[in-house]
Formats: sequence, structure tokens, C-alpha cells
Amino acid sequence: MNRICSGMLTNGAVLAPGVRVGQSYPLGATPDAAGVNFSVFSKNATAIDLLFFDAVDDPQPARVISLDPRANRTFHFWHVYVDGIAPGQLYAYRAHGPFDPARGLRFDPDKVLLDPYGKGVAIPAGYSREAATVSGNNAPYAMKSVVADPDRYDWEGDVPLKRPFVQTVIYEMHVKGFTAHPSSGVAPEVRGTYAGLIEKIPYLQHLGITAVELLPVFQFDATEAPPGLTNYWGYNPVSFFTPHLAYSSRQDPLGPQDEFRDMVKALHRAGIEVILDVVYNHTAESHDQGPTICFRGLENDDYYILEPDKARYADYSGTGNTLNTNHSTVRRLIMDSLRYWVEVMHVDGFRFDLASILSRDEDGRPLTNPPILWDIESDPVLAGTKLIAEAWDAAGLYQVGSFVGDQWKEWNGRFRDDVRSFFRGDEGAVKKLPDRFFASPDLYGHEEREPEQSINFVTCHDGFTLNDLVSYSHKHNEANGEDNRDGHNDNRSWNCGVEGPSDEPDVERLRCRQVKNFFVINLLALGVPMILMGDEMRRTQRGNNNAYCQDNEINWLDWRLLERYGDIHRFVRKMIRLRLSLDVFQQERGQSLNQFLQSSRIDWHGIKLYQPDWSDHSHSLAFTVQGRDLLFHIIFNAYREPLEFELPPLPSEPPAAWRRIIDTYRESPDDIGDMSRAPVVDGQTYCVQAHSVVLLARG
Repeated sequence: MNRICSGMLTNGAVLAPGVRVGQSYPLGATPDAAGVNFSVFSKNATAIDLLFFDAVDDPQPARVISLDPRANRTFHFWHVYVDGIAPGQLYAYRAHGPFDPARGLRFDPDKVLLDPYGKGVAIPAGYSREAATVSGNNAPYAMKSVVADPDRYDWEGDVPLKRPFVQTVIYEMHVKGFTAHPSSGVAPEVRGTYAGLIEKIPYLQHLGITAVELLPVFQFDATEAPPGLTNYWGYNPVSFFTPHLAYSSRQDPLGPQDEFRDMVKALHRAGIEVILDVVYNHTAESHDQGPTICFRGLENDDYYILEPDKARYADYSGTGNTLNTNHSTVRRLIMDSLRYWVEVMHVDGFRFDLASILSRDEDGRPLTNPPILWDIESDPVLAGTKLIAEAWDAAGLYQVGSFVGDQWKEWNGRFRDDVRSFFRGDEGAVKKLPDRFFASPDLYGHEEREPEQSINFVTCHDGFTLNDLVSYSHKHNEANGEDNRDGHNDNRSWNCGVEGPSDEPDVERLRCRQVKNFFVINLLALGVPMILMGDEMRRTQRGNNNAYCQDNEINWLDWRLLERYGDIHRFVRKMIRLRLSLDVFQQERGQSLNQFLQSSRIDWHGIKLYQPDWSDHSHSLAFTVQGRDLLFHIIFNAYREPLEFELPPLPSEPPAAWRRIIDTYRESPDDIGDMSRAPVVDGQTYCVQAHSVVLLARG
């Protein structure tokens, strides 16, 4: 091991052969033709060692450069320039300083630390969270950062797509789960990777979605999970600049960076945007007894919100710690990370996990005008980037309808809950349906915002799949090893008469009908629809509504379902087409459904015209939408019996008739069509079968 101690004060001077003072900016490892500049933030460290490794599992670094606080420190930034270092070099830090939890300080010079601004991560085969937790040197078991050159990539003219939200249908998906199953048909060597996803882009195009929302792809610690299981979802970050190594089919540490960009470029060529689910609210370092991987060992008191006694972490994330997002250091980190993923990785947007945490101050109290949220909102690099907030946190702060900012869109959890309640047949659910269908004006109307502020969804990664929502009345999380105590209890699900899988034809028909009902309201409602990976072919998690730790067939998409439930897949494709263009009606061409609904007259009905039943025991509702050239009529019947609904009369001049576009009770292909083949409805009433949705249009 070669140790070099710097000792000169002149900025830019040579301190030892091949070593110079370097610069404080930019943070991270920045290569040029001759070497690499390293810079890291630590306010209370007394000394910093830069470590170079030849192999990721070496027991000791091959070279140590000890930074001199007189020469290699500018304010709170430690920096050094090293000649001859190139992309691919493994490196890390050790930080010396006081271990004094009562003051919020947790320096441990035995621990090998990742660079918070590192653009690549290498992981030894023997990686150990335990070794980063207990006392002693953990060099052979620690993750290492990798020097990367972000400019070494040919984008071939690619730019983010900037598709308007009004033309957006989001598909929430997991990179690995999408192609990991052998039935995916992708080559075995790329299953579960960015490259594997590229192979399935034609499927996404055929489905018709316009954006993928990827569950976390920042490098995360997959080992923090119950014994024998894996942290599969990835809400456990260790780096905010590095694509997850395990999602790359390439073996070298820099492979994920280019393979991720290959995926983005290919999706853009297919007209599909890339939205990242980002976790800027906590890290994998967990609670006060957790491992020292990066931030804790460099400046614990700045990076995290601590309890008043400083020895314990405030936990607004439910994971043991909470990032101090409105501290200047963390604000800069978040902003630099977001800009990196937009400018260097070309992503189109972000969905912020537990975004309400970003509105808490350094003591955890909610702020009226959180600096980090306004930083994001007003940043010119992020202008035009899709920003979506999960506007709540794990400590009860719920900001749906009141999240700060003008550019932000919000996951509408009320849409999910109220739509589920209606189709389950809950008492009092019908009176909430109009608000949910028309972009929740009870939540957002006071802000005079566009209806696309509401991201509408019925299912997402967290909870039941759509199949399980109609197949289980209770969660079944036994495989998680927590005696079924984990996961949500308020699922508003209904098993349609049988708990779990069923071969009874009537049960299966009812379940398929309910699945279609949910798709109809989600893809017709005003706002922005989001659907969950595999719902279009009834993917099941076997009743597990908290499958965060299941890296197996519980989570992987079984592509054989596409043949079994081809009718559902066809229905969803046609619904998406209807959503994005009213050309299926051969009228209102070039106008989206959102635009049409906003400019139309709405009349509400029950089984009798203009007599909607808003009582608690009502389970049905109808309404007519009148535009300039288009008239359609929607009927929801969540009742257990058929109901006969009066139809609005049509003008006799010119002659017109109601035509059936959708009836979820009917078997495919009669369940959905377009005007060119839509049958005429005879009579002045329509019998809507139990648990069905009907859409009629004037022909």
C-alpha cells in the first residue's frame, strides 16, 4: 500500500509526484485528459483519506492519499487532483473525526465510504451491511465508487421528449420484474436488465402507453430485507447519481451508465418517455444502529434530521432515517442529482417518493414554502421536466391537493380509494365519483390548475395488483416473514365470492368485468392515468400487498398471462387509444379526451334522466357529455343486479342513434369497439348488467 501525505499550501501546487491540491468544484470525481479531480464535503472531519483499490474486494487499498487540511481543504470541501487516474478506477474515502452521537457526529475512520457524488459503484461478492455496522475495517466488504466520464457517450441526437401531460399515459414498472421471468422471451443473459427492457419496447408501443415510470434505479442496498429475502423495490438508496449495477447485463462497473442510456435512447425513439421514481427522503444507512456506508460517515448532522438528543434519527420515512432535505448541503445534492439525470442521462421526469418529507425543515416541522421544492420548481434545467409528487409521508403528513408549487403533479390517492370503494359497492361511495372522474375539483379546484395535476391510479407497486384487488378480500403477506402484519389493511378490495384463484366460470367472468370497469374509469377520467405493469394481463402477486422483498415469481411478470387474458389486454389497448384520441368516434379529431371533457356540458342522471341518486345506498350513476360535435353517455352500475337506465333523447334532425362503444358485461370483442363497428342501441332505455360500465356515443 502506497500512502502519500500532502503538505503544501499553494493552490495548484504539486504536493507529491502526481498529486496536486485540486479544486473544490465540481464535487465528486471529475476526469480530464491528465487525471482526476476529487472533491468531497465534510464540515467536521479532522482528516480525509482518499483510497484507491485495484480490485473491489481487496482487503486494503493499493494507494492512500491523506488530504492535508491546510492545503486540500477550502471551507468545508476537501479536494485533490491526481495525475494518471482514468475512468474505471475504484476509489473511496475514510473520514477522521469525533464519534460523538450526542452531538450528531458519527465519524469512524475504519469505514470505507462511498463518494456522495460518485457516478459509478462497484460491489464486492462479499458485500456486508454487518461489516459496515460493527467496529473494525470493512474494506473488503464495502461498496466502492468508480471514476466515470459522463461525456463518453454518443446520444445520436437524442433529447427528452417533453410530451404534454394531457397526452400522457403512464406505465409504472420494475426494470427487473418486467423481463426476469423466463416467459419474457428475452435472451437469458439480459433478463431483468436495462437491455432486456429494450427488447420489450415493441410490446409497450403496441400497448399504447406514452411513458414508463421506473421503480428506483439509483444504486440501492438490496440486502436490507428479512432473512433470505431481497430489497426488491429499491427504496433504499446508497447513491443518487449511479444506475443500479444489478440491472445491467454488462460486467464492468461503468456498464450500467451506458446501458441505462441505451435504454433511454431506445425508448425515446419509440416515442416513450422515461420517468424515474426517486427516493430523496432517506438512505440505506437506516437508524442509529445502522451501517456507515456514505453520508453518516462524512457529515451525519447535515445529511439527516436528528431527534433533539442528536443520538437518534427522526423517522418520517418509516425506514429508520430521514434526509435533511432543506439543509443547504442536501438541497445542493438533490439539485445536482436531478440535473445530472436530466442533462447527462436524458430522463423526462421524476416521481418523488414520500415527497412531503421535502417540505419538512431541519427539525422535521412542515414548512409553508420549502426551499428545496421551490429550487426544483424554478430551476431552468428542470423546466419542462415532469415532476410528480407522492404528496404524503410515513409520519402522517398528507398534502394531496395542497402540495407546494405550480409545476408539480400529484399522485391522487383519493382517486384510488374512492374508485375502489364505488366498485366494491360501499355505502356512500357514489357521491364521491363525480369529483374523482373530473380531476378532483374538491382537492384541486381552489388552485385553478389544469386537470392534469391529478395523477389518477387504481393500483401501483405498493398494494394489490388489479387482479388481486378483485381476487382477495384480505392481504396474504406470509411470504414476507412478518406473520402477515406488514402491508396496508385498508385495501378496499373484493374477492368476487372466492378468496384467491378460482376455476368457477361465474367468478372469473365477474373478476374480468371488474378489471375492465377499473380500466374504463381510470382511462376515461379527467387527469393523467397511470396503470401498473402487468395489470393489462391480470398479473398476480398471490395476494401479497407489500411485495417489496420478493425478488421472485411473486413480482416478476409472467408473460404467459398475455395469452390467457388476451381479452383484457385487447380491452386496455383500445381504452388507451380512446384516451389519447377521439378518432375512434370519427369526430373531434385531434382533440384529446381531457380537452373534450373540459369544454363540454355535463348532465347527471340516475336510472331516470336528470334524477341522480346521491343517497348512501345508491350504487349507480350516469352522465351525458355534450361537446360541439360529439355526444356520449356513460353509465356505472356497481349494484349486484341489472338496472334499466333511461337514455337521453337524440335530435331527429339530422337523424341519429345511440351506438354502444363499451359494455364491460359483454365478452370480447363485443366489450369495446369504435364507431365504425359500434352496434345501434334500440329503444329509449339500456339494461346495464350488474357490476358493469357502459359507454354510448351518438352515431
